Amino acid sequence: MKRIKFLNLLVIGLALTCVVAGCRKKPVAVTPIPPGRTGPAETTEKFPPIERPEKPSSANEGIPVTDQERYKGWPEDAEMFKTETVYFDFDSSAIKSSEKSKIETVGSYLKGSSSAAIKIEGHCDERGTEEYNRSLGERRALAVREELVRLGIAPDRVVTVTYGKDRPVDPGHNEAAWRKNRRGVFILLTPPR
Repeated sequence: MKRIKFLNLLVIGLALTCVVAGCRKKPVAVTPIPPGRTGPAETTEKFPPIERPEKPSSANEGIPVTDQERYKGWPEDAEMFKTETVYFDFDSSAIKSSEKSKIETVGSYLKGSSSAAIKIEGHCDERGTEEYNRSLGERRALAVREELVRLGIAPDRVVTVTYGKDRPVDPGHNEAAWRKNRRGVFILLTPPR
């Protein structure tokens, strides 16, 4: 008799377990996992520099944008201020106090040579998306431009361009290389003869 009660309880327990397990509902609002990415992870195609907008952005509010065509055909000298390259911290367009003397050197030269102009190239390291690095390179070039304007250089003598991560000075994939690639480069523009 005890055995029959035990077997009845065991059968009822198994039946309840099967009923409960079989009555589970499907989860509501399950987000599907997107399919894997196809194609190469990164393109090796190089893009031309992004031109600045026609109107000043909030980063350079009040400083007129220089017409890119004004200096078309002017000889460019990348060696003149090679030692005055301005370096930036990771993910930053703020000019470090240690870099301000380089901008002052370029400003002094421009004050003494009223016919010359300057192009500032903004560059980034390889980390980040193409679009983000183009934007960051532009902010870096504009930050250097604003510092030159603050020093008394006419805004129409300063042209900016961004290359993002397209033109690394060091192709390495470590912090030492990245530090060299986060930069603002000065290119001297002289009138054609």
